[in-house]
Amino acid sequence: MMKRCYIAGAGEFCENELPRQDDFVIAANGGYDALKSRGITPDLVVGDFDSIANMPNHPNIIRSNAEKDDTDMMLAVRYALEHGYKTFLINGGLGGRLDQTLANIQILTYIAENGAHGTHLGNGVRVTAINNGSIEFDPDKENKETISVFSAGSVAEGVTLKGLKYPLADATLTNLYPLGVSNEFTGKPATISVKNGTLIIIWEVR
Repeated sequence: MMKRCYIAGAGEFCENELPRQDDFVIAANGGYDALKSRGITPDLVVGDFDSIANMPNHPNIIRSNAEKDDTDMMLAVRYALEHGYKTFLINGGLGGRLDQTLANIQILTYIAENGAHGTHLGNGVRVTAINNGSIEFDPDKENKETISVFSAGSVAEGVTLKGLKYPLADATLTNLYPLGVSNEFTGKPATISVKNGTLIIIWEVR
């Protein structure tokens, strides 16, 4: 079974979800400092290091050009996908600069549309994306509150929400109208699915 890829960024860092011993850990640019300050040594460091005071002293570094199309987070994701990783946990990809947060959420759609699954961690929030598939939520694993579902593209067809306060059955969501915002968990198992398209899913946790 392929190990999980854990990527650390320079944004809001969730202390409740540090890397497991068997994770492949990538520090994306400023994520190196976030890990180092917590006594964690990544397996790989990727970035242009424009936001780090000193070049990391690490045996495995992929240094990128500061003027590039991909963000450092995207470079880290591309590397992991190319090396067969299918499950991503990203800490430090939310908060901070709004444009970087939006870019990191878009990266989740890239992960989903490449047949993998990624989740962003934030303080009290989780974000993921699914493409032509489904995701289940177990109320016994987390204390979940509000959940919102958005179309990542122009149209997401065959969207079904089960086990939530406001269900949907074979509905169409678009990126022009936030129909799926501010739904609620009910304490029962919940399922979100989409037949054709990609959904961004954001939920609060306690």
